[in-house]
Amino acid sequence: MQTTAIINHISHWLKAYAKSSAVKGFVIGISGGIDSAVTSTIAAKTGLPLLCLEMPIHQNEIQVERGLNHIAWLKESFDNVNTLELKLSSVFDSFSSQLPKNEIQNELALANTRARLRMTTLYYFAQINHSIVLGTGNKVEDFGIGFFTKYGDGGVDISPIADLLKTEIYSIGKVLGINNEILKAAPTDGLWGDNKTDEEQIGASYPELEWAMAFNEDRNSLTEREKKVLQIYTKLNQENQHKMNAIPICKIPKNLK
Repeated sequence: MQTTAIINHISHWLKAYAKSSAVKGFVIGISGGIDSAVTSTIAAKTGLPLLCLEMPIHQNEIQVERGLNHIAWLKESFDNVNTLELKLSSVFDSFSSQLPKNEIQNELALANTRARLRMTTLYYFAQINHSIVLGTGNKVEDFGIGFFTKYGDGGVDISPIADLLKTEIYSIGKVLGINNEILKAAPTDGLWGDNKTDEEQIGASYPELEWAMAFNEDRNSLTEREKKVLQIYTKLNQENQHKMNAIPICKIPKNLK
């Protein structure tokens, strides 16, 4: 993989897209993970204004610290980077308090609500700064297993790294000089208030999922673990097609109009 060439390609693509869209710059949410770290760094390299938002909602403090450290490094390295930290825990708590008291609160629905509150915040700042929201999803998440929140972290304007596998993004991160604490941290979506990793949620690692995404051979020769990973990948891919495909539109026959 021509890592440096890919970095330059994405940076030029971002700058060209911003120019053609007549926007001033970019807004991005920083999570303390590798995907947002790589995306924000490449965006900073365009020279266009970049606003990095840290939006903790009952967040694990280690994740918050990683994100703030990355933003501090970005600001030291690039003059076009600005930052805001908005603590959204009280907003989330206010929403949760209005839910029906006689219903059992669904933890997954509440986790997705966190992502949607962050999306709303990103678009507020994008609009007032005449900017666009950068997505941070990778190829496995966005097109393999749909591991993102619909209209949450999936609600973005453009996706700079969505054609890159997770392992490729780590390689790019090393070349960019991303903080070692981020490079070594286990991937997590940060939606649960603890340090629950992506692998714990999914049941497979990203290298395993990348293998499953590319698999097109004889299943009879697979190990038990490989069969399990393929089963996990296939199940999630089928269940999350509604996220990865365009919204269905009911077409009205001409004779009914």
